[in-house]
Amino acid sequence: MSEILSQEVTHLLIAWREGEKDALDRLIPLVYEELRHLAHNYMRGERKCHTLQTTALVNEAYLRLLDCSRVNWQNRAHFLAITAQLMRRILVDYARSKRSYKRGGAAERISLDEFKLVSKNPDPDLIEIDEALESLKQVDERKCQVVELRFFGGMTAEETAEVLDISPDTVLRDWKFSRAWLARELKK
Repeated sequence: MSEILSQEVTHLLIAWREGEKDALDRLIPLVYEELRHLAHNYMRGERKCHTLQTTALVNEAYLRLLDCSRVNWQNRAHFLAITAQLMRRILVDYARSKRSYKRGGAAERISLDEFKLVSKNPDPDLIEIDEALESLKQVDERKCQVVELRFFGGMTAEETAEVLDISPDTVLRDWKFSRAWLARELKK
């Protein structure tokens, strides 16, 4: 995204936070492709027969963003980080509702390749991963954000560094620690 466009996004976020009602409507077209990219990265880890589609995930995130007008938005990167968290919450809520709806509440397994390598369960479901990430968040919130942005958001170390306002080297160290920590949690 160009610097000028990034500044426009930041300006619209501040306007939205300050109560300008149409700022979000002007903002979404500017970031829509990035939101679809985030949603696509989340959805690629889901099972093939998943009933929630990329566009539906973006739309649901948009609806939840309507309740976030009072967030102290810092910039485009902060907006994308919050949206990535919203998308993860949406998918976890969806998985929980499916689990409770299915016969006997048995969870349908969601294959996430990277987590397969570290879990005693070859196919940890999104709820197990979410619980492990919530535990990581209690230990170190930034490391949890690194996982959300890198794994679920599909961001590079450099993009993650920009969002979190840290160095790419710090992102890589946090990523390495987080993967090892999650491996231990998922083997329990």
